[in-house]
Amino acid sequence: MSSGKNVHVVRHSGGWAPRREGADRVSAVYPTQGEAIKRGEGLARASKGELVIHGRDGRIRDSDSYGNDPNPPRDRKH
Repeated sequence: MSSGKNVHVVRHSGGWAPRREGADRVSAVYPTQGEAIKRGEGLARASKGELVIHGRDGRIRDSDSYGNDPNPPRDRKH
């Protein structure tokens, strides 16, 4: 995956925000992580990238790929 296509959901200014990898700013801040994830999914789908969800501690807790992976793993979450 190209690094510019990935979207990270991170804590930001008392809320949560989807941020494109390499971007200096976020486009919007949401009160809940769930709302930020929904927006991030749309951004990741549009760019055929990966959605990376960070927990409160900043560590990656989950990810989903929306691109063309030649060897996709079996999705055990859905």
